[in-house]
Amino acid sequence: MQLPVMPPIGPMLAKATKTVPRADGLFYEPKWDGFRCIVFRDGDEIELGSRNERPMTRYFPELLPALAAALPPRCVVDGEIVVKREGRLEFEVLQQRIHPAKSRVDMLARETPASFIAFDLLAEGDDSLLDTPFEQRRARLEALLATDADTVYLTPITTDPDEAERWFETFEGAGLDGVVAKPASMPYRPDVRLMTKVKHERTADCVVAGFRWHKSGPVVGSLLLGLYDGEHLQHIGVAASFTMSRRAELLDELAPYRDNALDGHPWQDWATPQTDNPDRMPGAVSRWNSGKDLSWQPLRPELVVEVKYDQLEGNRLRHTAHFKRWRPDRTPRSCTYDQLDVPVRFDVGAVLRGKVP
Repeated sequence: MQLPVMPPIGPMLAKATKTVPRADGLFYEPKWDGFRCIVFRDGDEIELGSRNERPMTRYFPELLPALAAALPPRCVVDGEIVVKREGRLEFEVLQQRIHPAKSRVDMLARETPASFIAFDLLAEGDDSLLDTPFEQRRARLEALLATDADTVYLTPITTDPDEAERWFETFEGAGLDGVVAKPASMPYRPDVRLMTKVKHERTADCVVAGFRWHKSGPVVGSLLLGLYDGEHLQHIGVAASFTMSRRAELLDELAPYRDNALDGHPWQDWATPQTDNPDRMPGAVSRWNSGKDLSWQPLRPELVVEVKYDQLEGNRLRHTAHFKRWRPDRTPRSCTYDQLDVPVRFDVGAVLRGKVP
């Protein structure tokens, strides 16, 4: 493979803001909830690069013929790999594609095929476009991309901030993550935060039923969060991102709840690590790093914490939650799924086809 922009290369990133920015010369796009991917094509060779600059080609074999049909013979295109199912994006299903067994990858490629959504052009032919303004890169991408009805798409775009606001509110029901703003004059800079992203943020009161140790030593790494679904305390994710001093303080604060914590604990069956657990309970092995220690320390499920989160994926938090405060005024049994804000559903196919109200 010989291209003017060669793998591996990190994608350009975005800095977060709380509201949709408004300024002259901005383009707005939906923020897709999938795997960031840079596609490198040189004739018959196609490589799918990931955000961590490792190839993902083997995990998405069904994309290769569609990309070969949609892209010019020599190019580098930035975009997102997603899985669509029943009118919305399914990140949990997408994650299952990262599997060491080729037979399982091939089966999932047939049962839950992925799609690629293109949104930037880094190179075409012998031309590197890294220094070319985004407005020109977008125009060239529109001219060269042959979109496919089921597999390869060009992301919608607008220069109207009011329309971007509507997208931000409406598209969440299709599983999208927010909105991205890009200056028209912006060059492409790998691993640099030149774009702006706006994501949904909410709060929830959760039961703290355990914790994991931090990799650096005997301090708290993350809090294991639960919500009641009827009589069952469902593990929904973790809260992390503490300073080192706060991690030590948390260990002292949690100490009274460690005594006899496993006796009658709702997660006592998960007390030992498991190797094949589709529900990703606290003792499960990491899908991304088989050497990562996911063992956990139980706590009596009596503490309630308020956390910030951005999105629910099935019955779990899509990303790591952020600790806000303890809630001594709340009882654990009051921490149910009913408190969570569920967005109105919207067909992701309509977004991709540009049929937006």
